[in-house]
Parts: sequence; structure tokens; C-alpha cells
Amino acid sequence: MSATTTTQGAPAASDDVRHVVEIRDLAVSFATDAGAVRAVDGVDLTVRPGEVLAVVGESGSGKTVTASTILGLLPENATTRGAVVLSNKAGTDEHDIVALSPKQLRRVRGTDVAMVFQEPSAALNPVFTIGWQITEGLRAHGAVSAKEGRARAVEILARVGIPDPEERVDHYPHQFSGGQKQRIIIAMALVLDPGLIVADEPTTALDVTVQAEILDLLRRVRDEFGTAIVLITHNMGVVADLADTVAVMYQGKVVEQAASHDLFTDPQDDYTKRLLGSVPRIGEARERTAARAAARPDGWAEAPPSSRREGSRSPTRAGSAGRGSRPSAAWT
Repeated sequence: MSATTTTQGAPAASDDVRHVVEIRDLAVSFATDAGAVRAVDGVDLTVRPGEVLAVVGESGSGKTVTASTILGLLPENATTRGAVVLSNKAGTDEHDIVALSPKQLRRVRGTDVAMVFQEPSAALNPVFTIGWQITEGLRAHGAVSAKEGRARAVEILARVGIPDPEERVDHYPHQFSGGQKQRIIIAMALVLDPGLIVADEPTTALDVTVQAEILDLLRRVRDEFGTAIVLITHNMGVVADLADTVAVMYQGKVVEQAASHDLFTDPQDDYTKRLLGSVPRIGEARERTAARAAARPDGWAEAPPSSRREGSRSPTRAGSAGRGSRPSAAWT
């Protein structure tokens, strides 16, 4: 495994630059019956105020484990090494998440960092109104009257684009569409005005039209609230549209980190090149079909199906998935 490649144009670490979160040499292992499994290995990442950092890579590369560590949401069988230094929005206080007790973690969740989960229907409780669920965070972090909580819920619902928030604050999750549920999840994350939001594939379950609306909302969250975002995604189109900086993970390591434009125009690591090469492009299927047809031997169409061979597969479409080599991202 090669060391992390930092493309020219990626933000350089500096002592005089404040970070909302700084991850230092993070390693996470999970205890299993077959022995310890290392999911994250020596990750270093930083996020500045108002920055959108996209963490990309194939399934199992360690993206979600890294993000979950920022909120202290790892299961009991996880062992963590390194530091995850989280600052509040004003920059007046910071905590090492790895060293915090469960009680201390509850204090920083919601106020300093919040989570937007992948599936909003699973994140919302079906038996409580969305107004009650939004104000739950307010009640957990301070005394707030029912009237004040409702007013805050109505205000934040309006800011994330829910129509008729005064009425719909009393509705239940099943009365909203998938895109509206995701807006509600974002509202729940914003109600305490944290400095950082971790969004774990927030557009995966949405159609492309609603996906564009949610991306626009996240962009407004960054601009209007000044909130930094750690975006976990497989969708390179989402990355190109929203991210300022991109970190590419493979087998628990960050193999390349760069400014978004530089990563797409001049990727340095071989795995990053294959990851970008796996993105479908209009017209590409016809070219591949023509190339396969040209490579077939004479009489291929007349031969019985059991004896037809397409020839050797392209090395960018096949490869070992072993731990010692980097497979193509195309099949993931």
C-alpha cells in the first residue's frame, strides 16, 4: 500500500489554521471470533470551518467507520487508537472524542457535531411527531419550554424548505415524502447549530431530482449556517457538485487527498484513477461493445454458446480482491 498522495492544491496543514475536526493517526479495530479486524489504519484528516470534505471509496474501505468515530458511535467491540480533536463552532473549546466518556459524548453530540443518516425513514421514530423529535435535542441540552421548542422547530423546518411548517410540525414521519424526511433529518442536525455535520450518503435512497434538491440544501447549510460537512458517498457526481476537498480511502487508509477540482482533473494514485474510471459515461457502452466485437475471433457468432469466448478480460474490469493488491473500483 502506498503512502497517502496529496495533490497540489489540497489544503495544507498549518498551525495558524483552525480546524473544526482534526483526525490524527486514527486506527480502529473490531474484535471478532476470528481475531481483530483492522477497519481504519493510520488516517489523518482535517476539516476547516465551512469546508465540505468528501470521503470516497469502495464498500469496506473504512469511510463510515472513520465518520462514526467523530461522533463516538462505534460499537463496544471497537478498539480505537489515535486522536479525533473536535472544536466547537466558536473555536473556544475542543475535545478528543476518543478519550471522552459516554456522558461527555452526549454533551458534544448535537451542539458541536451532528449526524445526517443514510436512511431517513429508519432514523425517524414513527410514533412521535417531527416537531417532538426536533425539539428532543433542545430538551436534552437545556431547559426549553414547549412553546419555545415548537417555535424553534417551526423556524428550522422553514429554513430547510418544508412547506407550511406551522401545520406540518405536528405531522408524523409517514406523512412526508422521502426527500422531505431527509430535510427533516437535516433540520434535526441543525437545530442546535453545530459546527460540523457528518452526512453518511444522504442522497442514496433518493431519485435524481430530489437528490439535486438535497445537495442544494446542504450547500445552503454550509453558506448560511457556516457549518462544515463531512460527506460520505459513493457518488462521484455528488462529490464534484458539492465537495471542496476529497479524501480517497482504500482498505482503511487514505491513499489520496486533494482539492476537488485537482482530484478530478489530475488524480495521482492508481486506485483513484481506477475509481474515477469506473464512473459510467454517456456513449461509453457503445465503444466497449464495439471493442468486444472487434476482438472476437472469426466464426464466433456461428460457434455453439458453450465454446464462445470473449478473450481475456480487461485488467481494469477484473482483478484480485486480495488484501495485497488493489482491485478495480469498477466492480464495487
